[in-house]
Amino acid sequence: MKTVDLRSDTVTQPTAAMRDAMARAEVGDDVFGDDPTVNALQERIASMLGKEAALFVPSGTQSNLIAIMSHCGRGDEYIVGQMAHTYRWEAGGAAVLGSVQPQPLEHRADGTLALDDIAAAIKPDDAHFARSRLLCLENTLGGRVLSLAYMADATALVRERGLATHLDGARLFNAATALGVPASEIAQHFDTVSVCFSKGLGAPVGSALCGSKALIPSAHRWRKMLGGGMRQAGVLAAAALHALDHHVARLADDHALAQRLAQGLSGLPNIVVDPPQTNMVFADVQGERAAGLVSHLKSRGVLTTGLYRLRFVTHLDVDAEGVDHAIAAVREYLSA
Repeated sequence: MKTVDLRSDTVTQPTAAMRDAMARAEVGDDVFGDDPTVNALQERIASMLGKEAALFVPSGTQSNLIAIMSHCGRGDEYIVGQMAHTYRWEAGGAAVLGSVQPQPLEHRADGTLALDDIAAAIKPDDAHFARSRLLCLENTLGGRVLSLAYMADATALVRERGLATHLDGARLFNAATALGVPASEIAQHFDTVSVCFSKGLGAPVGSALCGSKALIPSAHRWRKMLGGGMRQAGVLAAAALHALDHHVARLADDHALAQRLAQGLSGLPNIVVDPPQTNMVFADVQGERAAGLVSHLKSRGVLTTGLYRLRFVTHLDVDAEGVDHAIAAVREYLSA
């Protein structure tokens, strides 16, 4: 029985062509700055996002952390959503390692933070308060896309108050695909942008932090301190370059499969499905049998997560046949 792994787009396997690119990669020592493939990747992703410079790092978590620590000092504060990855899912790194206080805000139904809430959260210049330094947004957030208009308004608001802006763009290219714009049109609103190569783009590991030439040296220092300096990292950078060349346009296929999955689940009893905007399908199962669904799916070769809601994520290793098998497995359980 072929396994249909819908837990996340992080589970993708490198394609044969990507493995070949990795095997042929020209490498050097990136800690010395002389790995040509890493340098080429950094120049490429910075250009794609309309930024001056970029830094290749092992993970999106580290990319976000070094961004926050580059923008903020000890006793400073960043404003962020309650369900944002930088706040909820990254082990409190900014507070623990950076001594930077998060100021979490509730999300609205569409995933945005109300502009009035953002404005109210910015602290006055008073010794009683942490210094508000940074707004962190995320696009996509739980598969939902923030609009260009919202990002422009939110970043303009805080910029007028002297704050910097950072975007957790782990799935930035999914957002750009959904909006029908180049990734640079999203990135232009932010001082720094983190982007992952290891999710929908299908590389085995790696992220990049993009920003100004003035900020990236600070990020480089934090990367070193956090243990993120890699040596012959061109082997990994080659996979990311291959992904940028071959796996961006195909993200639309993942979005279409998510729509197919949502439509197939929507007609089943005792399940409420959110219409997907990108490659994630969230659903709530009602009734006493909800708790057993994830285990049932696993027994049928379908892997998914139910950490706080049922979540299915499509990616380059999932096809229409796999999606239809997942629908059938859910139907079997809910119709019994």
